Amino acid sequence: MAELTQARTPPPGPPGSVRPASRPGTDVPVSSPAPTGPVDRLMSLVIRKLAWSKLSDPKVAVTVSGVGLLLGMVVGATAPNTATLPTRLPLSILPSLQPHPVPTMVLLYAGDVFACLGLAGMLWAHSQGWRPKPRHLFVASAAVVAVMVSLTPVGSSDTASYAAYGRISAQGGNPYVTTPYTWLDHHHHSGDSGYFRLVGEAWTHVASVYGPVATAIQRFAASIGGSHAATTIWILMILNGAVFLGVGWLLLKTSDDPVRATLFWTANPVIIQQLVSGGHLDTFVAAAAICAIQVARRVSGLWGDVLIGILLGLGIGIKATAALVALGLAWPMLRQREWLRVTRIAAVSLVVVALEYSSYGLKALKPLFEGAKLVILPSPWRFVQMLGDALHLSTDTIAIVIGCLWPIAMFAVAWLIYQRISSDQPAEVVAPFALTFAWILVYPWVFPWYTAIAWVALTQVPRNRMTRWLTIVTVLLACWHSGGGQHAPGQL
Repeated sequence: MAELTQARTPPPGPPGSVRPASRPGTDVPVSSPAPTGPVDRLMSLVIRKLAWSKLSDPKVAVTVSGVGLLLGMVVGATAPNTATLPTRLPLSILPSLQPHPVPTMVLLYAGDVFACLGLAGMLWAHSQGWRPKPRHLFVASAAVVAVMVSLTPVGSSDTASYAAYGRISAQGGNPYVTTPYTWLDHHHHSGDSGYFRLVGEAWTHVASVYGPVATAIQRFAASIGGSHAATTIWILMILNGAVFLGVGWLLLKTSDDPVRATLFWTANPVIIQQLVSGGHLDTFVAAAAICAIQVARRVSGLWGDVLIGILLGLGIGIKATAALVALGLAWPMLRQREWLRVTRIAAVSLVVVALEYSSYGLKALKPLFEGAKLVILPSPWRFVQMLGDALHLSTDTIAIVIGCLWPIAMFAVAWLIYQRISSDQPAEVVAPFALTFAWILVYPWVFPWYTAIAWVALTQVPRNRMTRWLTIVTVLLACWHSGGGQHAPGQL
């Protein structure tokens, strides 16, 4: 990864060129601290060895990335199988691997690992002077995305839940008080069984935890799909892919280093696998987040604050996690005592969110609060939960203890991350990244696609050691939670 070597490079040559390799590990940016702790030192040693291997050759790195993406697409093309929804989208035309779980999981895990190595190799090559044309990367990634959105979603059943909530909403129901199971059981709408048989077993009795903006997106897709669940899922996949590329185009046009930003997002095989192949709404949250961040960096005054508030309100209307970006943007403003700006942005955001929820009422927040009590491995809070069970504490007591402790841990970890990044970097991008990454590390219920919000913030943060850790955490979560969503993974 470009940051993984922590080597300051001389000015790059012409686009597409690679400068001669210098002695690895000799140049360290003045603004970057030396590795501290045995784990960090060991990681730096391993990275220095790999960073000057053939993997950092641009052709090799791009090839490895392509192999990783191809393996993931094969899994989608062979649906239904143990890692996909039990349905087929237009390009899922290869023979099904349903009776063969081992080859499916080998393909999926290998795809995750190759994607990680390919990303690392491309970023290492970039740190050594490789300057590909970002538009070329964008076009290549767009071609991959165009194929991927027509393949059955891989690694999760979330898109089936999206489609079911959209179907409920499109037919006049309230997805915040009605679960997929009760809607099917009580209304018996013709064709609805095609939707709800796709919903993961753990989620059939769960109402929507997504915001009203997400529900509107889901309702739009379901209004097109009608009684055909696969069509609704396909529309959701296409919308998700379009937003993913839209974010990539925004980064290409507005980033200080468009090559680095493109490598971190549009051409990032790890993120493509998790967001596009999985079809997750976190892509939309990341879009609102980066728009708010870029406006905060470039637009000042009353109307700039109003626009930031609207964007944050829309993001929260998709998933509540967008509030982390709001806190991250407020952090440097509060330190600079810009009370009026914080008040304006917060007021506009709250008004937007209130308008979004006005048609549903406070009952729409109940599933969100219920979901906040969930704990899943590999979160260490799962062991706290197990300890509470061993001490015969009530479920509510354990949930209250964990619910009070994890935000404290998040802010503590965010402060440590913030301190690890040079103080001369723009706080309006460093603070949102620090807070979103810390949330990923300490939140009791986290999946690999949740990292989208941290990745999109990281595209604007100059080189730092956190990239290695975000990549590793994303891939480890991907390997842990790879599956078709028919069982809640990692629960004991």
